[in-house]
Amino acid sequence: MIEQIVGVMQTRRPGVPVGRWAVAVVVPLALVGLLSACTADAEPAPSVSAAPTPSAAPSETAAAPAALNPEGSAADNKAFFDQVNQALVAGNPSAGGVEFTSNLRTNGFDIAAMQVTPDITTVGVAADSIQFSVLWKDDCLIGQYGHGTYTSTVAPKLGTGQCLIGQTRTIDW
Repeated sequence: MIEQIVGVMQTRRPGVPVGRWAVAVVVPLALVGLLSACTADAEPAPSVSAAPTPSAAPSETAAAPAALNPEGSAADNKAFFDQVNQALVAGNPSAGGVEFTSNLRTNGFDIAAMQVTPDITTVGVAADSIQFSVLWKDDCLIGQYGHGTYTSTVAPKLGTGQCLIGQTRTIDW
């Protein structure tokens, strides 16, 4: 191919700079070369498959559901916090603050240690998401639910001794 390019360059038109002529000839030829390398072979090579490996026997014990650990840390109880909240969302996709806090209380969390943001904004429309928390020793289990998505985290309690910033609802249910 190089010989062809050199031959074409030697027959260039007079008055046309070599650089422009080379670009006009070399770039299209290079593209043709690259594209021809991308074509499939006429016959695909046979694939070599490994001998099947025996599958592992199913585990005798499935992953046990998480449980509340009153003596544990917030991090120790996050899996249970998530399990409880995700089960609520699965059964009630439109759950709000009352449902989350009530469900957490039903599953052993202290309602007095909880905070929840309003379900309705100050202009009277449904909030895009709600946050709810449980103060656990010096840390906070914080959940958020909105637009069908649940997320959570563990964070240190704030200097106020609370978990959430901003307006929260009085939990009186």
